[in-house]
Amino acid sequence: MKQGSRQLIVQTTSLVVGFMVWVIISSLMTYIKEDIHLSETQISWATAVPVILGSLLRVPIGFWANRYGARILFVISFILLLIPIAIISFANSFFMLILGGFMLGIGGAVFSIGVTSLPKYYPKEKHGFVNGIYGAGNIGTAITSFSAPVLANMYGWRITVQIFLIIVLVFSVINFIFGDRKEQKVNNSFILSLKQVYRNPKLWFLSLCYFITFGSFVAFTIYLPSFLVNHFDLSKVDAGLRTAGFIALATIFRPVGGWLGDKINPFLILMAVFFSLTFAGFLLSFTPSLPIYSFGCLLVAFFAGIGNGAVFKLVPLYFSHQAGIVNGVVSAMGGLGGFFPPIILTILFNWTGHYAIGFMSLSEFSLATLVLVVWLYYLDKLEISSKIVNHAPEGIMLTDPNGIIQKINPAFTKITGYSEEDVIGKTPSVLQSGEHDNKFYEEMWARLKKEGFWEGTIWNKQKNNEIYKEWLTITAIKDDAGETKSYVGMFKAENDKPKL
Repeated sequence: MKQGSRQLIVQTTSLVVGFMVWVIISSLMTYIKEDIHLSETQISWATAVPVILGSLLRVPIGFWANRYGARILFVISFILLLIPIAIISFANSFFMLILGGFMLGIGGAVFSIGVTSLPKYYPKEKHGFVNGIYGAGNIGTAITSFSAPVLANMYGWRITVQIFLIIVLVFSVINFIFGDRKEQKVNNSFILSLKQVYRNPKLWFLSLCYFITFGSFVAFTIYLPSFLVNHFDLSKVDAGLRTAGFIALATIFRPVGGWLGDKINPFLILMAVFFSLTFAGFLLSFTPSLPIYSFGCLLVAFFAGIGNGAVFKLVPLYFSHQAGIVNGVVSAMGGLGGFFPPIILTILFNWTGHYAIGFMSLSEFSLATLVLVVWLYYLDKLEISSKIVNHAPEGIMLTDPNGIIQKINPAFTKITGYSEEDVIGKTPSVLQSGEHDNKFYEEMWARLKKEGFWEGTIWNKQKNNEIYKEWLTITAIKDDAGETKSYVGMFKAENDKPKL
């Protein structure tokens, strides 16, 4: 088996285990609160607090994964996870739950390891799909949400938690044995790497997208078990099964989102994602009947999964040299996106008696992000057009309708010697060589205004006063009403003239 395939299996299954541990408290809360007296607010904090460290640690862990490799990071993380699992299994107070839950966040933080490590083994055109496969490791939350209540009915919730000690210990050994000891490492400064990316707006755009897509996934995973029991009077096992279904659907479609990101423009995928999440949040805000509510949740699961995969297609695309720290920042924001909603929903419910405002906020945030995605999609297309112009071998000059030069490309400067400062705001007459009379230019402009196009040979003058011959094409750019908005001139030295 190739090293890349082996690491994909080892790291994905390790992520499954990390996420299994991450949601122990929320999956077993309906049992825990029978032993430990907790208010609704305390329950919200106990289930949400693992997300804090699980989010904040993703930034340094993503960086360390680049520096030390996935093998060491997974082994250390799993050994450290033994501590909070043991604390929770013996917890008899709210404080012990919070302490264990906070450290339990390490299980969610390991996500940054694989998204940083695995792309090293595959070409760029497969990064979206590979990270999607790895991200499907969040199926671990579904496994715990379904199995933990069943095991708790059989053995009690404390023994159920202790079972995870064995699983985590086994996978620390698996990573020690099968992890790649020769993984390519990047020895950059943390502060320097952060300075290189924190001012880049694309970092915060991707963070916002993941804040909503992964945040909604985490929030629903934490919030659904208790909500389904309290609001719809479902049994604990039934609520766990439905939560597992939500997680499974989101997980299955994560690699689909990554694969789609490899095939088509990820911005188009994100447009569909945030449009659908806007609708789903609007639907859920009315707290409908169980069938309609289930449909809204499944809609969130489907498109959150697609969105999660698409976002991590864009990360290595935009930040190939700083992937470790960027993966950490983006995934940290996603984790934080799952921390706030359960607490906010509980507070709003205590104030208003319903969840409408909380779910409507998901709709409004998604709508705002949709607008941003559309804007950046067209901005990205403009950037591509600009790069094409800047790298074109032909000299290019853009003027307004009055012939005032607005923009030139580097090839223009290379051929003529004139920089932007020399010609912007002036007319193309700065290039006139004196080899053509006024009648030549009058006929040129008459034809250009009549037909919107002119081409031919012309003698122009460089900045150093040398006269040269070029093949020039001028095109009028018109609006929908047929009015000329600008002129674009493209030229080559005459010895590069194409055959006609």
